[in-house]
Amino acid sequence: MAKEFIGTGRRKNAVSSVRMRPITGKTAGKVTVNDRAFETYFPLEVQRSVILAPFKKVADAERYDLVIRVKGGGTEAQVIATRLGISRALVAEDETRKGDLKAVNFLTRDSRKKERKKYGLRKARKRSQFSKR
Repeated sequence: MAKEFIGTGRRKNAVSSVRMRPITGKTAGKVTVNDRAFETYFPLEVQRSVILAPFKKVADAERYDLVIRVKGGGTEAQVIATRLGISRALVAEDETRKGDLKAVNFLTRDSRKKERKKYGLRKARKRSQFSKR
C-alpha cells in the first residue's frame, strides 16, 4: 500500500477530511467526494478551482488521487474546508511547501463562526423595534 497523507480542514460547521494518495495504475488524478464524483458533488467550476488551487500553487493534481469526506455546513464552507485539508495534506507530504501555501493564505483557518443568540434579543444582536411613545 502506498503512503497516504491526511489533512483536516474546518470552516464554520463544515469539516473536511482529505486523504491524498500517490497515483496507482490508471486512476490519474481521481477525486471522489463522499463516494460521489467530484463534478457532481461540487457542480460549479469556481468551487472546483478553489479546491484545487493548492495544487496549482505547489504541485501537480494529476500525481494524486483524492478521497474527500465532508460533513456539516454549507457548500461554500465545505469548499474552503476542503482547500485547507488539501493544503495540510500537501504540507504533510513535503514540509518545504509550507511557505508557498502560507503566502497565499491556504494554511490559515477562517475562525469566524455564527454568534450565539442572546436572551432578550431576537437574534445575536437584533433587538425589537424601539417605540418612544
